[in-house]
Amino acid sequence: MIHRHSGLVFAGHTLAVPLNHADPDGPRIEIFAREVREAGVAAEGRPFLLYLQGGPGNRSPRDLPVWLRRAARDYRVVLLDQRGTGRSTPLTRQTLAGVEDQAGYLAHFRADSIVADAELLRAHLAGDRPWSVLGQSFGGFCAVSYLSFAPHGLREVIITGGLPGLTATAEDVYRAAYPRVLAHNERYFERYPEDEAIARRVVDALRDQDARLPAGDRLTPRRFQTLGIHLGSNARFDSLHHLLEEAFAGDDLSELFLRRVDAAVSFVEQPLFAVLHEAIYGQGAATGWAAHRVRDEFPAFDLDAGGPVRFTGEMIYPWLFEEDPALVPLAGAAARLATKADWAPLYDLDRLAANEVPVAAAVYFDDMYVDRDMSLATARHIRNVRPWVTNEYAHDGLGRDERVLDRLLTMVKD
Repeated sequence: MIHRHSGLVFAGHTLAVPLNHADPDGPRIEIFAREVREAGVAAEGRPFLLYLQGGPGNRSPRDLPVWLRRAARDYRVVLLDQRGTGRSTPLTRQTLAGVEDQAGYLAHFRADSIVADAELLRAHLAGDRPWSVLGQSFGGFCAVSYLSFAPHGLREVIITGGLPGLTATAEDVYRAAYPRVLAHNERYFERYPEDEAIARRVVDALRDQDARLPAGDRLTPRRFQTLGIHLGSNARFDSLHHLLEEAFAGDDLSELFLRRVDAAVSFVEQPLFAVLHEAIYGQGAATGWAAHRVRDEFPAFDLDAGGPVRFTGEMIYPWLFEEDPALVPLAGAAARLATKADWAPLYDLDRLAANEVPVAAAVYFDDMYVDRDMSLATARHIRNVRPWVTNEYAHDGLGRDERVLDRLLTMVKD
């Protein structure tokens, strides 16, 4: 099916791939991708650019981000719904209900499987021609796995806010993340100092009141605290303030506030993010609910200590699988994945050190989600990487300003 919109042409592609690429004759799933090109331009003359989005568990963009228009000037852009998202055999509590071994099934939805899917899609669309890859956030992690396992399929790689720590454990990742989240809290409360009192009042109200979200689940103080997940995005930094300024109707939490909080804290649209978020760091060892364990090292997040409320960030806790109705049916699978110790490597350090594929990478100096020092260490290890370190943009810089992609394209082609 072909659609035309705003000077662009969209064409859908569906492909059956193995659930487990090590067992090509076993069960199969579908992956879906949208190809985007400029209208009135011969598609055959343009190279392909595969976009790998952030996540895990996010579908490819359905809107028209600024980078897409810029990319379409030079490429036929491929927007892949990574396996388990969008129209690629989506994984939800409903679709997983009939899966007997949910943890075993979900273990096949990490970066290594996404790269293997991408290689089959490349063969389907481009034959034996290599293509370019643009990886944002977790998509950058996938791009580094691509460089590790299938560099022959790559013409060039662009990464924005997504150079992973090659040997970092989940514990390393979160121990580095909590101080960055605190720094973003401080920036937030410097901008909105009146919100400190409101946040404390909300926490106290949630302890005294049985506040119910639209689905009937209770909003607890610790779940309210997870609203800080968006503080690392310029586009959504102020959304917490807009929630808090209408938090109360008299002495009670307002219905409007509870409805908006539900939309912000529920994982109904992306359960894979919660289930696999620590698994994306697993290499040869169990992750063991690392964010939950490491949190005790940072008492500023303790809601019972009597200090100011500080919001957490991109952390997943085991109790979320008790409190979020979208996650409750996946609690058993999440617990098993947390104890899984035989994760395969996601990166080939020797191959990366000898890499010949041109790579340009934006490293956001104040990135709340991806550690700057780990990213720069990775940039030093991977041969042929040109890093661009900038404090001009937050983690979502690619989607905010087309000059980000424009600069990286210039860098990767030099």
